[in-house]
Amino acid sequence: MLVYLRLLKESLGFAMNALRNNKLRTMLSLLGVTIGIFSIIAVLAAVDSLDVQIKRDLNTLDKNTVYVTSISFGPSDVPKWKREQFPKVSFEEFQFLKTSLTNIENSCFQYFTSNQNIKFENNTVKAVNMVPVTSEFDDIQRMEFLDGRFFNESESSSGKQVVVLGYEIAKGLFDNVNPIGKQIRMYGQRFIVIGVTKKKGESAIELGGNDDNSVFFPSLFLRRIYGDNNKILLPVVVLKPVKGADMEALKGEISQKLRNFRGVKDGEINNFFISVLSGFTDLIDGVIGNMKLGGWVISLFSLLVGGFGIANIMFVSVKERTNLIGIQKSLGAKNKFILFQFLFEAIILCVIGGIIGLFLVWVIAIVLTKFLEFEFVLSFANIILGTSLAAIIGLIAGILPAISASRLDPVEAIRSGM
Repeated sequence: MLVYLRLLKESLGFAMNALRNNKLRTMLSLLGVTIGIFSIIAVLAAVDSLDVQIKRDLNTLDKNTVYVTSISFGPSDVPKWKREQFPKVSFEEFQFLKTSLTNIENSCFQYFTSNQNIKFENNTVKAVNMVPVTSEFDDIQRMEFLDGRFFNESESSSGKQVVVLGYEIAKGLFDNVNPIGKQIRMYGQRFIVIGVTKKKGESAIELGGNDDNSVFFPSLFLRRIYGDNNKILLPVVVLKPVKGADMEALKGEISQKLRNFRGVKDGEINNFFISVLSGFTDLIDGVIGNMKLGGWVISLFSLLVGGFGIANIMFVSVKERTNLIGIQKSLGAKNKFILFQFLFEAIILCVIGGIIGLFLVWVIAIVLTKFLEFEFVLSFANIILGTSLAAIIGLIAGILPAISASRLDPVEAIRSGM
């Protein structure tokens, strides 16, 4: 064991000596490994950080929330031309499902619609995310308020012109003025502000937009001025099941009841889609996996170049130390001692290149986290992965030079140095 520790120490000495005496050549050889490790770990760190942020954001929502609408939230086997013929869900269908379904804790009716400009006196906020919903939305979304409240059932069912402002919208319109009770203009009409949401911050994912940059108002208002079949409105029925509900059974019940309500015949496909948020997370996991795979494929080319660079510098090192190898063998050094000596040296050089790459990722992660509202994390697992990968590249790149060094004839090796 002591022999191998001494061997490792000598190999480290040779590697550091190569860095000192041939700085440019060695650094150019390490550059490929550094870039390769940097590319892979940077991609993995960015994707992992995005994954963590998405999962954290989704934790504020019930993953079993069901969305019934005329479009699919994910890939679909139904041809596009057929999907475009599906009728939109109606408010009457929402009321039917609300009263007839079992195992439903809450439900609401919502429109996905285009952004609008809103005004207060001389202040205007452009391209605001509009969220027309019924009053039950508050219970499903778990909204928190900085001031005021959400609109109640009476205000919702009458389509009263009241509005709840997201934190950033209220700040942009009113600055330091208390907005509660003030009137704003949107859709060419006046709305009374009754609430302001707490600041939620940027999210990696938001269904329907970021709450901070949204306004919430009764959906019946839009239904009254636009009707049920306007192209700028996409109606959605949102259903929150009771805790522990059998989701497959619930989806089957929703499908059966809505088919009966619409008169869909046996053998015909559903002319609506039932999407569950947990299925959306599975789709995200698939996208995250593909991003990681793409990062690996691209970065492996850099590692391949880096491996050739390390192999090249090790062959040069063997050539330069041929005389020393001969002397070591003449003094009794075994072939495996010479083999391990050069192999360890190649691994150490690669690990040094990998550490430089990891250091660059760490610096960039700190800078981006500071200047962006997004936390980039270089996890311990990725540090271990980067270091291990560098060591493996060193092992593969150094094996042939090490074998060639271990097989040198001691007499010929000594003679070549004379």
